[in-house]
Amino acid sequence: MKRRILLVVGLLSVFILLTGCSEIKQPITSESTGFWNEYIVYPLSWLIKEGALILGGSFGLSIIVVTIVIRLAILPLMIKQTRSSKAMQALQPEMKALREKYSSKDQKTQQKLQQETMALFSKHGVNPMAGCFPLIVQMPILIGFYHAISRTREIASDNFLWFDLGDKDPYYILPIIAGITTFIQQKLMMAGQEHNPQMAMMLWMMPIMIVVFAFNFPAALSLYWVVGNIFMIVQTYFIKGPDLKTAKASGNAGGAKK
Repeated sequence: MKRRILLVVGLLSVFILLTGCSEIKQPITSESTGFWNEYIVYPLSWLIKEGALILGGSFGLSIIVVTIVIRLAILPLMIKQTRSSKAMQALQPEMKALREKYSSKDQKTQQKLQQETMALFSKHGVNPMAGCFPLIVQMPILIGFYHAISRTREIASDNFLWFDLGDKDPYYILPIIAGITTFIQQKLMMAGQEHNPQMAMMLWMMPIMIVVFAFNFPAALSLYWVVGNIFMIVQTYFIKGPDLKTAKASGNAGGAKK
């Protein structure tokens, strides 16, 4: 879990670093060079512009459609990640038993605990770092969106609903919605693990970070995040729906019993 938190903090640090790099002031075109520009920023810029042409010139609608298309493209990977998260949750009782069995803090015992834990993961085909996969996948896309919006004049100068795509949301509505939907998505992903203090910290840390970033970044980026979160909420509900209903029923039964 500590590795997961460090990974999240590290990725967010990279995000901050790259969004402030010198290229942010250089227009993105088909002639822009470098792997980052050629394979991430320009394709996103091109997709959004082409989508806007199809959708009557609305770059806001185009961002929504492109976001959904990207989510559909990575859906198989996300489903695998969600199932891995479910498997990780199912292993919690066995992991707790191992921690109790090897409770001594000496180096030899802790090494044995680590070996037994990794053997348990291997036996059930579980990747303990899979919970960070959505963030790892989204981060280059999120940074690419930021650059595409900032470096494509047509996108940055357009408006959608009540906000300008290239500027901050004047009423901070999108950042708040982004935070709320991030919380809901995290809550669904972590269903049944709320009792874990470290998981609870993650549950609150990510939405707060997203809100802080969204307050300062272009509204188009918040729009991308909100649409992506809503997609993830629906996806997670359908994948984990039976488990969520079971957990809810168990909670109600326990409350009634008391």
